[in-house]
Amino acid sequence: MAGAQLTATASSIATASFEGLRPSALQFPSRVRIPNLSQTPFRGLVVKAAAVVAPKFTAIKPLGDRVLIKIKEVEEKTNSGILLPPTAQTKPQGGEVVAVGEGKTIGTAKVDISVQTGAQVVYSKYAGTEVEFNGTKHLIVKDDDIVGILETDDIKDLKPLNDRVLIKIAVAEEKTAGGLYLTEATKEKPSIGTVAAVGPGPLDEEGNRKPLSVSPGNTVLYSKYAGNDFKGKDGSEYITLRVSDVMAVLS
Repeated sequence: MAGAQLTATASSIATASFEGLRPSALQFPSRVRIPNLSQTPFRGLVVKAAAVVAPKFTAIKPLGDRVLIKIKEVEEKTNSGILLPPTAQTKPQGGEVVAVGEGKTIGTAKVDISVQTGAQVVYSKYAGTEVEFNGTKHLIVKDDDIVGILETDDIKDLKPLNDRVLIKIAVAEEKTAGGLYLTEATKEKPSIGTVAAVGPGPLDEEGNRKPLSVSPGNTVLYSKYAGNDFKGKDGSEYITLRVSDVMAVLS
């Protein structure tokens, strides 16, 4: 009996809810016209990777604490001479300083740019604005986005700037705690390494350098996803990061 009443109630609700809908009240177009996309002009959607400076301009003068860097060419071959496809070519993170700004003011102190024209530098991976000038790609970055000076082709020789630290990453564990060998895909990326070099320290409000809290030779624990990764000539892995990303000194 209760089941019959429930059925009757549900039926009456459904009838009442849709009673006002008549087939003639809902009209749909018989055809939907789709424009021919091949004939639609998209000339306004032109995207360029770098801002192009017209040939009539012969010089770029960075302002403030900005630096103009000529980007190092992308490596098209491996060390053994194998050509790399465009998808395998890594974005360069280094180049030559071609012009610098006048510096910046911190508190009451005037601070010069930390690099000079002609220096070979490494900069943060996603820093700056790319500019095509005289047919060559350049980058305008802030002085603080320059990681360090690198006068050789080996990252182990990097001289960090400001509050940056160069760390040689510890080798990943080959086995689990139970003795099982790990594949390359399952090896945990270590966040422990040995400090290889440190910068002179950040500037205080009077323009003086504050020494860093770590020293070369320290074994440190750092934030897992911080900094920029590099590989040395001997295959060793390095990372550059700010000293604030170093969490502890191990002993």
